[in-house]
Formats: sequence, C-alpha cells, structure tokens
Amino acid sequence: MTENAQHPQPASTPELPTQYAPAEVEGKLYERWVERGYFEADAKSEKPPYTIVIPPPNVTGSLHLGHAFEHTIIDALTRRKRMQGYETLWQPGMDHAGIATQNVVERELAKEGKSRQDLGREAFVERVWQWKEESGGQISGQMRRLGDGVAWSRERFTMDEGLSEAVQTIFKRLFDDGLIYRAERIINWCPRCLTAISDIEVEYQDDDGELVSITYGEGDETLVVATTRAETMLGDTAVAVHPDDERYAHLVGKRIRLPLTDRTIPVVADTHVDPEFGTGAVKVTPAHDPNDFEIGRRHDLPNITVMDERAVITVPGPFQGLDRFEARSAIVAALRADGRIVAEKRPYVHSVGHCSRCKTTVEPRLSLQWWVKVATLAKAAGDAVRDGRVTIHPKEMESRYFAWVDDLRDWNISRQLWWGHRIPVWHGPNGETVCVGPDEEPPTGEGWSQDTDVLDTWFSSALWPFSTLGWPEQTPSLEKFYPNSVLVTGYDILFFWVARMMLFGLYAMDGTPPFHTIALHGMVRDQFGKKMSKSFGNAVNPLDWMDKYGSDAVRFTLARGANPGVDVPIGEDWVQGSRNFANKIWNATRFAMMNGATVEGPLPAPEQMSATDRWILSRLGETVAQVDAYYDDYQFAKLSDTLFHFAWDEVFDWYVELSKTTFFDGGEQAKVSGRVLGEVLDVTLRLLHPVVPFVTETLWTTLTGKESVVVADWPADSGFRDQDAEREIEHLQQVITEVRRFRADQGLQPGQKVPARLDLSGTSLAAHEAAIRQVLRLQLEGDGFHATATLPVAGATVGLDLSGTIDVGAEHKRLTKDLGAAEKEKAQATAKLGNEAFLAKAPDNVVDKIRTRLAKAETDIERITAQIAALPRG
Repeated sequence: MTENAQHPQPASTPELPTQYAPAEVEGKLYERWVERGYFEADAKSEKPPYTIVIPPPNVTGSLHLGHAFEHTIIDALTRRKRMQGYETLWQPGMDHAGIATQNVVERELAKEGKSRQDLGREAFVERVWQWKEESGGQISGQMRRLGDGVAWSRERFTMDEGLSEAVQTIFKRLFDDGLIYRAERIINWCPRCLTAISDIEVEYQDDDGELVSITYGEGDETLVVATTRAETMLGDTAVAVHPDDERYAHLVGKRIRLPLTDRTIPVVADTHVDPEFGTGAVKVTPAHDPNDFEIGRRHDLPNITVMDERAVITVPGPFQGLDRFEARSAIVAALRADGRIVAEKRPYVHSVGHCSRCKTTVEPRLSLQWWVKVATLAKAAGDAVRDGRVTIHPKEMESRYFAWVDDLRDWNISRQLWWGHRIPVWHGPNGETVCVGPDEEPPTGEGWSQDTDVLDTWFSSALWPFSTLGWPEQTPSLEKFYPNSVLVTGYDILFFWVARMMLFGLYAMDGTPPFHTIALHGMVRDQFGKKMSKSFGNAVNPLDWMDKYGSDAVRFTLARGANPGVDVPIGEDWVQGSRNFANKIWNATRFAMMNGATVEGPLPAPEQMSATDRWILSRLGETVAQVDAYYDDYQFAKLSDTLFHFAWDEVFDWYVELSKTTFFDGGEQAKVSGRVLGEVLDVTLRLLHPVVPFVTETLWTTLTGKESVVVADWPADSGFRDQDAEREIEHLQQVITEVRRFRADQGLQPGQKVPARLDLSGTSLAAHEAAIRQVLRLQLEGDGFHATATLPVAGATVGLDLSGTIDVGAEHKRLTKDLGAAEKEKAQATAKLGNEAFLAKAPDNVVDKIRTRLAKAETDIERITAQIAALPRG
C-alpha cells in the first residue's frame, strides 16, 4: 500500500459535525482552492502537460444542465490528472456570441425607445461592451458554484485584444493564400436579425403550412409544379425535369409562360429532379433556394431576388410591399382566380427552419458574403483522424465526423451585424480590395472604407485551443500546452465547432491538430428521455438543485448518466438519491473515525489482518484498477457506478458492518482493522474526489490532517489481491444474504432478534460467528431452543427458532396463494412455448419474453416451496 505524505496527521482527529450541510462548506472550500492557486497552470513547470479548453459559453448565457454535465466531466478529468502529477490547465473563457448579444442589447435599447441605428455603429458597440462589463458573464459565478477547477487567471474572451489579433492574423493568412473569397451564394437569412446565420443557428420544427399545385404554361405546353412557398414563384427562372422523363421530353428547351407575370421561362433537364416525386417537375428559384441555385449555375439561369432584407416583396406589381406571408396568401388567391390552382392541401405539415435567437422563419436568400474555401482544409481535418493523430471517442462517432468533413461546403463567415470581429478588408473607390493584418495600416483617403460585415462567431471560437495560449506569438504557454490533450464536447456541435477547430488548428499550427482526443458526450434530457425546454415545461435550473441537494449531488447524478456519445436522462429523484449517497459517505466516515479509523503509520502485515481486512483491501485494489481503466476510456457512468457500489455496498454496508464487533471489542485486532479502514477511506475519498469534490475534501482533510485532497496523490493500484479472502467473505455474504432474505420472507422486522444455532464446522466462517450474529440480530440459543427452520447455505447451517415470532397459519395461507399464482404462470408459459403454430408466427422478442416469464415462475416456485417447508410446525 502506498502512503500519501503531505503533512502528518494530528494527534487527535477533529470531530465531524453530525450532519453534512453542503451550503455551509461548498463556497468556502472553493474560494480556498482558488486562493491557494490549485487550479493555476505554470508554463515553466517540468511536469507533463494536460490541457482542456472549456467550450466557451456565451457571454449572454447562464448555467444550464448541459453546461453542468459537460463541466462535471471536464472537472473530473482535470482533477484526476492534477492528482496524477500533471501540470493541468483547464482553460476558461467566454464567447462574444454575436447575434445573441446584439439582440440582448437591442432589446434594452427598445425599452428606451431607441434602435442601434439611432446610436450609430461606434456608439452601439460601446454600449455592448458596457453591457458585457455590467451584466455579461454571470455564468462565471455559477461555474464556481459547481466547483469548476479552471485557471481563472487565464480567463479569455473572444473579443479581447489578444484573441482579436489572432482573428485578424489568420484572416490575413487565409486571404493571402486564396482561401478566403467574396461571392454571391444562398445563405440562411433572418429577416428579424437582418443577418446571415449559420446552420447551427437554424432550428427546424414542423409547421402547419400549405402545399399548392400550380399549372405553368399554356395550351399543350403546360406542366404542374407544387410549392409551399408560392411567393417565390415571382423569382422563378425555369422549370426543371429529369432528362429521362419522357412525359416532358417534348418541353425541354422550350419556354413557357410564368403565371401572374409577363415573363416566359425555359424548361431545363437536370438530374437533380426526382421523376418519382410529385409531378416530376419543379419550379426553379435560384435566388431563394440552395438546390435551385445549383441548378441555376449548371444551366446559366438568371438570379432574380424578389424580397428585401426584411422579407418584403420588391417585384413591381400588385404584390410589391407585402410581407412574404401576406404575399403568399395574395398570390395563391390570384392564381386561384386565374384557374391556375389544381390542388391545395391545408394544413400541410413540413419542417421549417427558424432563427434560434428570435424564432423568426428563416429565408433562404442570395447574398454577397465572405467565404472560406474549405477543400484542402477539410481534407487535412479528415486525414488527421484517419492517420491516428486525433482519436474520436466513442469510435462510432467517426463516421459522422467523416460524413461532414469529407463533403464540407465552403463556409460562410460573414454576418451583417455590428457586434463582433469586423472583417479586416478595406474597399477602395475603384473596386480595390485590401486585406489588412494586425501590424499593417489600413489604406486611407477618399472613397476607402472598411467592410461593414463582422465574422461568424464560430470563426473566432475555431481558434480557441491556440488563441487562448497567446498565438500568433510563440509564447511559453503555447509551447507547453498545445496541442490540447482532449476536447470534451457534445456530439451536437461535432460539425460546427469541432470540425472548424480542426480546420484552423491544422492550418495555423503547421499540421499539428488542436487536440489528441475528441471525447463526445450526449445531451441532457428529462427522466422520460424528452429534450429539456422552457416551452415543454421541463427545463431545470441546476442552481435550484444545488441549493436543495448540494453541488456534489448534481455532479454525481450527471456523471452516473454519462455514457460516451449517449444522451443523459436526469430527474430530481435521482439527484435526491445522490444526496443520500453524499450523506452516506459522511455518516459512514464519521462513524469510522469515531471508532478508530486512522491513517497513522504503515499498514499492518497481511498475516496480522483478519480475512475481512484482507478482503476489503483486495477489493480496493481491484476498484482502483477498474476506475483507472474507465477514466482512460471516458466511461463516466461505469466509473461512477463502480465507486458507488464499492463505497456504499462493500465499504459501508459490508466491511464496516462486519467489523463492528471488532471495533466494539477493542484490542490489537481493532487497531489493525482501524488502520485498514483508514486506508480504505483515504483511497476511496481520493477516488471519489474528482466527481464529488466538496464532501470528499471535508472528509479527507479531517481524516488525514493534510492540506487538501485537490493536490493529493491519485491512488495507485497496490497490486494487493487475496482470492482466498475474497472467496471466504463471498461465502459469508451468501450466508447473511440468505438469512436476511428468509427473515424478510417470514415478515420479520430487520431489528427483531431471533434465537439461532450456527453450525460453521467444515467452513472458513468460524471466525465470523460474532459478526454474523451482530449483523443478523441472531441471539445465542438458550434453554428450550427448537430449530423451526433450518437453512443450509455455503456449507454452513443456520437453525432458527421462530416460535412465537410469526403467525404460521396466516403465513402458510399467503405463501400457498403465491405458489398457486406462480404455478399458473408456469403452466401458461409452458403451453405457449409448446404450441408450434404460435412459435412459428410470434416475433423473437415475444418468445423471449415468454421464456423469461417461465424461468421466473420456476424460480418463484422453488423459492416459495422452500419457504413453506421452512415454516414452523406445531
């Protein structure tokens, strides 16, 4: 067994309060950790580095269960590595969250009766900075509540001076390398936020719409198209059919009349069209649909924009000035009056994109935007995973990653906002374009102006693993802590944040990927597996649960549900169960310390220990090995479950209970067991610490008298195993479990004492008779003892005298009724499984259920028959 030697234990151990009160200790403990600098990282340290960046929360945000879940995982990883002797950096910071932050400040202005246009760009940006300083970043305080061990002195913000320099630097390099360009493309446009938005900022939901089928053309040269966005027909520049569709072969190359306009449009043949879907003919609106835009490029069709930035119709005529939804109704009415509508379906439920910030329906729109050419960058990002430089965990998520990067489209990086990193490009009076680096002066003179767009928030957050370390300067921190050891994040942003960090990290850092491992986790859901949402009424503020049950309880609940890449269900009753676990740890440790548990001196030699002592130390070594393996495989649910059952079941329920007689008797054996129990508690509390840091800190420092478990050594597997002791205690557990079960079946209360005769001869259990009697409340047999029930188990025999303790007649009647029900169940299951016709038709899962029912019925019959036989007889 290894010793953890920080400071010697004091002569007398301070007494723990009778109850654990999280609210009284958590805040004080966290501030003490921060004051002592436990979470800071030294770039000059000779320790091996371990680096994780926080997925930067929005400056507008507050802690939700998703954050709490992710932060619990990261904090556990970094706390363990710190204890293992690594120079650990958990990099904190926040994202400026362009659209979200601008919307917040615009709403504040609206309360004053103002708009950002009233202030002007410079004054509005200043107002946003003011809001950020006064109201932004409340999540930092909430992270402290959770216990996040981040290096606060290194906290960064994506708009601070250093990160802004990094943004300008990489933009300039990409621009000079021909990887950034400006072009018209279809983008997601929010008519409320008045900006392009990324795919991840679009939320899709099923809306009630309408599907109308419209006749295009005249006479023999007609065809029917269907649409849910009738207003876009004003911008149609073709109708497309499949080249092999004979129904329309005579129309390909001809021009047909576009209803409600004075224009004719061509019929083109394009393989994009599915001839089996609908009529096999589709309207083509290149300026308002991404697929139509590609068809338009292939056939050199004009792009006609029919709406302005607020989604108001701009085409001259009767619909000009109408909102898109007003225009939709008016155009359908006009088509109906013209006899052009051949079918209408209402409601027509279909998936519609909405802006995640303001919930406005997103409009696909042709727009002049800035783009990153991603082909070479994406190939490098794919190669880094394929050649093993980066590992994705769990491995089955690799296919999703490759599906994205192998078919990555050019990235729209410009946003029509005022808050964000302004694009470092100046436009001249004669169409000149000059990109300016951080150390260069922009061009001046009449007609020169900076581009008005800002960069997509994901552009700056894609630099996060190295910009936070001082890049583009070659700082000691960058040299020490890049690349990151692991990235812990949700699978939902694998495509949007993770892939972009790979693109830019490999590009900026000369082919070195930003992290060695990508560990993906699922989403937190309610106890029924439903997505948490305010609109569903099931959203939870984790701070409420922390106030009620303590931060450790919330953390442990989240960790126990954390299977790699799988969604995490969570309910309040589970948090309450974790609170009970924290209380169990507290009460059991308090009892142990009051009864001689100590960490003073070396462990006794094995020959001085009882079999119970050797058993728990053997189980302890195995638990350390299991927990280490699960940590290395990011199996938080399994490691938490392993710790839960070891601590609660094996240490507190079995070892402490079995050792009570030893402690009560005193003497040398009590000292031996006290030292063993102290060792077990010391190691167990250190194993638990990364997941439940507060209660373990209080208990461990009190037990050991040492400085802090935060900087204690991580337990190493002692290598101690004793299979003989494990078998012996397994037999002991079988005896106790069987007798407990029999007592419960007979309706005896747990504390009710029963006279018993124990025959342990021929077994290794003789030394445990006192413990068996203590745990099972078995009295010594006295005069007149009569064994009314005899239980043979694990080679031992336990005779019980139940005379006068139960109503034998009532118990016999109850058991007989239960036996009849079990026999009926067996007969029904046997009949079904013997029916060949049934077996031929029934699904496999149904047959399996019946077989399970049969097996259970047979087990029940055997158990109940034994209980009846064991009843006392007159």
